[in-house]
Amino acid sequence: MNKRMIFFVVGRIISAEAALLALPALVSLIYLEKAGWAFLVTIGICAAAGFGISAISRPKSNTIYAGEGFAIVALGWMLMSVLGALPFSISGEVGYIDALFETVSGFTTTGGSVIPDCGTLSRGLLFWRAFTHWIGGMGVLIFIMAIIPNLSDRSIHIMRAEVPGPVVGKLVPRVKDTAKILYTIYIALTAAEAIFLLCGGMSLFESIVHAFSTAGTGGFGVYADSVASYSPYIQWVLAVFMLLFGVNFNLYYLIVMRKIGTALKSFELRVYISIVLVFSGVIFVDLFCNCAAFADTCVGDTVRTAVFHVSSFLTTTGFSTADFNSWPSLSQGLLFITLFLGGCAGSTAGGLKLSRVILLFKLAGRELKHLVHPRSVNSVEFEGKAVDEQTLFSVSTYFSIYMVFIGGTFFLLGFDPHINDFKTCLTSAVSCFNNVGPFFGYAGANGGFADYSVFSKLVLSFAMLFGRLEIYPLLLALTPSTWTKR
Repeated sequence: MNKRMIFFVVGRIISAEAALLALPALVSLIYLEKAGWAFLVTIGICAAAGFGISAISRPKSNTIYAGEGFAIVALGWMLMSVLGALPFSISGEVGYIDALFETVSGFTTTGGSVIPDCGTLSRGLLFWRAFTHWIGGMGVLIFIMAIIPNLSDRSIHIMRAEVPGPVVGKLVPRVKDTAKILYTIYIALTAAEAIFLLCGGMSLFESIVHAFSTAGTGGFGVYADSVASYSPYIQWVLAVFMLLFGVNFNLYYLIVMRKIGTALKSFELRVYISIVLVFSGVIFVDLFCNCAAFADTCVGDTVRTAVFHVSSFLTTTGFSTADFNSWPSLSQGLLFITLFLGGCAGSTAGGLKLSRVILLFKLAGRELKHLVHPRSVNSVEFEGKAVDEQTLFSVSTYFSIYMVFIGGTFFLLGFDPHINDFKTCLTSAVSCFNNVGPFFGYAGANGGFADYSVFSKLVLSFAMLFGRLEIYPLLLALTPSTWTKR
C-alpha cells in the first residue's frame, strides 16, 4: 500500500476544493452576503490542510494500484464532505450535522434535504449546494486526474473506483486525456442547458443552479416546491436534460467522433429509452383515469408530469412538479422501481445502473435454461460481446451486497421514532442509497429529512456515500486490514 501517494493525492483533492469554493464565495460577495466570510474561512482551512498534507506526504513512487485507488476515492469523498459542510455552519444558517447531511447529499448527487424551505438560504449557499452536485456528478477525482501532472497512468484505478457502473475503461490510451474528454462533454452539456433555461425566462443565477443540479442528476433547487412553479417549457427542458445526463458519456464521445451509428446501436441505450416511454405511458394513463388531482388537467400537462417524474426518478435527479404521494398505487409502484434502476453506466445517475440490471436478467435467464438443459453451455452477451464469468460474478456479488446494505440501512432507521411507518422507512433507505432524493411517506411530503434524528441523518449520510461509491471503496477504506497489509 503506497500510503504516501494516497495522502499526497488526498491533499491535492482538498486543495482543489479550496479553489472550487471560490465560485460560491464570489457569488456571496456579489450579493453582499455575510456567508461570503464563511466561504473565505473555509477556503483558508482547505488550502492550509491540502497543501500541508501534500507537502509532508510527497511520495517516492507515483504507483497507484487498485487498493490505493479505492482508498483515495473513499478518503477524498469523506474529507470533501466534512470540509464542504463548513460554510453552512460557519455562516450560522445551518447546524453542522444538518450541513454535513446536506453536503453529502450534494456531492453524492442525492438531493435529499434537511432544509424545509431552501429559499431561506443565502444565494452563495444555494449556489454551493447545486455546485456540489455538479462536482460530484462526474467525479471530482476525474477532474483532479485531468490537472495533476505527475500521476502515473495507473490512475485508471481511481477512475474505476469513482465512476459508477460495472465496467469502466479508457476512451483514449491516456487516463488524463480520458478525463479531459469527459469533462469537456460535461461542461458543454451543462452550458447548453443553462442557455435553454435562460431562453425560458429563468434568471442567470437560477439557470446556472438548475443546470448544475441537472448535470449532476442531483435535484437541489432554489424554491421549496422544487421546480413546480416554473413554466411548462422550463419543465420540458429539465426533463430532456435529465435524460441526456443519464446516458453513458462514452456514447457522446462516439457521437463526437462521428460514430453515431455505433452509439445508437447501444443495447443499454435502447433499454433506457424503452423504460422511459413505457413507464411514462402507463403512468399517464393511470393519472388521467384514476387520479382525482388530474381530472381537470389537460392531456398535455398530464403527459408532461408523467414524463418529467419518470425522467427525474430514473436518472436519480429528484426534481418534482407534483405531489406524487397522492398518486395511485400503480404510478407510485413504477416510480419505486425506478429508484433501483438508475441511468446508464458511465453517466452521472445513481442506482444500480441499467447495464448491471440487464446483466442480472441475462444471468437469471441463463440459469433457467441450464435448469431445463443441464448440459447446455450458454454464454451471456452484452453490447454484442460475450461477458466473461468474472464480470458476471462481480455483478451478482455486488447486487447481493447492495441488497444487504439497503436492508441494513432500513433496519437502522427503524430505531428513529420520527419515522413512524414502513413505507417512509423503506423508501427513504432505498432513495438515499441509490442517490435519488425523493421518497414516499410522511417525511417525503413534509420537508424531506428535516425531522429525522441525528442518528438517522448520519446513517443516511453513510448510505449516500456507500451508494455513490458503489460500496467497495468506502468499505475497504474503513476496514483496518486494508491499512495494515503491506
